[in-house]
Amino acid sequence: MNDLEREFTQVVREHKDTIYMVCYMFSKDSAEVEDLYQEVLINLWKSFPTFEHRSSMRTWIWRISLNTCISIDRKKRHRKDSLPLKMDIDLYNDTDSDTRQIKMLHERINRPGMFDRAIILLWLENMSYEDIGAIVGISEKNVSVRLVRIREQLKNMK
Repeated sequence: MNDLEREFTQVVREHKDTIYMVCYMFSKDSAEVEDLYQEVLINLWKSFPTFEHRSSMRTWIWRISLNTCISIDRKKRHRKDSLPLKMDIDLYNDTDSDTRQIKMLHERINRPGMFDRAIILLWLENMSYEDIGAIVGISEKNVSVRLVRIREQLKNMK
């Protein structure tokens, strides 16, 4: 393994939870999470040699992860329906209280559009408005306004 591969492996280890969470929030089942995770890793690997450190590694990983998931979601909308493969394991049917709360949060966060969903995820990660704006490509003020509107939408959901 060369130095670039070692460095990439270390970066993925440090940020795997973030990558997984983004994939989870943009998926409907565990198989889709795995597919999205793989696609994010492929895109990170392709971009890794040209990363210029103009932003933090965390910001860069968020941006690649979100853009990958959003792009794949858009492509799915243009495809015709397909039949999913059935598996005997369904991690989405776990019934402990933490899992139920996560599922409720997942359900609510998936209602707004993809752009708003990305902003919610970044905000839930306690990122600054400046970092959120850098990742999604809008101003800090626009982040603030959008979050107020998103919070109102979420409060009014039933």
